Amino acid sequence: MSEIHKIQKTHDLRRRDLLAGAAAFAGFAGVGLLPGTAAAAARQRPGALRGPSLSTGDKAVVARVDARRALRHLRVLSDDIGWRVAGTRQEHRSAHYIARTLRDLGYKVELQPFTVPDKNLAELRAGREDWQSAAAANGALGRARGEVVDLGPATEVTADLSGRIALFTRVAGKELDQAKAAVAKGARAVLISNVRSPTYPERKAASFFPVLAEAVPVPVLGVAEYHGERIRAGARRLSLEVTAHKGLTSYNVLSERRATLPNPGGKAVIVSGHYDSVPGSPGGNDDGSGTVLCLELARALRRLPTQQDLRFCFWGAEELGLVGARHYVKQLDDAAAARITGCFQNDMVATSHPPAGTYWLLSVDGKENTTTTAIAAAAERLGYTGQTKGPVARGSSDHEAFFERGIAAGNFSWRGGEAPSQLEPVYHTPEDTVDGNVSLKRLQVSLELIGCAAYEVARHR
Repeated sequence: MSEIHKIQKTHDLRRRDLLAGAAAFAGFAGVGLLPGTAAAAARQRPGALRGPSLSTGDKAVVARVDARRALRHLRVLSDDIGWRVAGTRQEHRSAHYIARTLRDLGYKVELQPFTVPDKNLAELRAGREDWQSAAAANGALGRARGEVVDLGPATEVTADLSGRIALFTRVAGKELDQAKAAVAKGARAVLISNVRSPTYPERKAASFFPVLAEAVPVPVLGVAEYHGERIRAGARRLSLEVTAHKGLTSYNVLSERRATLPNPGGKAVIVSGHYDSVPGSPGGNDDGSGTVLCLELARALRRLPTQQDLRFCFWGAEELGLVGARHYVKQLDDAAAARITGCFQNDMVATSHPPAGTYWLLSVDGKENTTTTAIAAAAERLGYTGQTKGPVARGSSDHEAFFERGIAAGNFSWRGGEAPSQLEPVYHTPEDTVDGNVSLKRLQVSLELIGCAAYEVARHR
């Protein structure tokens, strides 16, 4: 290339960038950043230790995001649909709700299917309460009803259990002994109430799949500590039904809005969360909160000018081992993977648990990358000095799948200040509800941090 051509090319690029900048300012004006709205956006943010120093892009974001709107989606997912176990009808209902919401916002939406393992799940009714639980693969299917007999941590049974339902406290490694002992005395079903991990004694015990080395001719359920407490508090009779869920398919819900300004490299920013939950839990904070954060940001950012594509991705089957995100990444060729400038993964972004007052920036290797750097900078601009920590090394969420492919990614959530392993006591339990475990203020802060950071990346090439 001649020197004249090089100078001309440089001039053309500068001219294009100037035009893009002008278009961006026109875009901000066109989407209604009025003086009153801008002034409101510049006020001290909720819970911030000092006043903000916001960029034009930040003001456009914080003037639009509203945790109350996100909460309306969370009521649907957690309260109305409830348990969203991978591959089940409830998870599918959630996927279609998310997809419909995104289409209504004008996004191009794809449901990306993948297979997930078979499982046995149970539904229980005790008085007016309805619960869900995991059930043993080697236990029986079908229904049972009867009076509950509390046997505590016993592994041997002397009482007659004919026509009754046995309730045990779990003794790790002895679940088969407990089940067989109850069956030998005529029990119609066996409930094994989980116990807390010695590693995390502050966390209540979740539902679990009892592993039985041989078949047992009655249903065997691994119920959460909460279920055991509620039954022992006075549920003398209950009914249950165990169903085999086979040939299961889960879905990633993928949406995209193309850049409004020139994007010759086809670059893209991903904002994501997983929408499935563990058996027995309505997943209010984990990860209904991350899901609705993505939905609200999809609404708030949909008309703002960007020089990169915006993708809002909702992963299925995270709780089975990051299955959905890994499936998505596996489908990318090297060129498509290289075009992703960062993945902002949101997992548990609204807990109301008092000690979880630190917003953690988590990367798999503990090093800075595009996403963690953008969040730290946004926190500084918004005034959240001292309230964020990291980056710190931690996987255990969907950002792992992107890191493994060499894509900049981080996981962002509220946790205890001493370490990111400090989660709320009701993590993965039936008590992870909207009313009991979701803070509107923390959800708003999360929306502003992720929104400002992701948008700052997306509006530059």
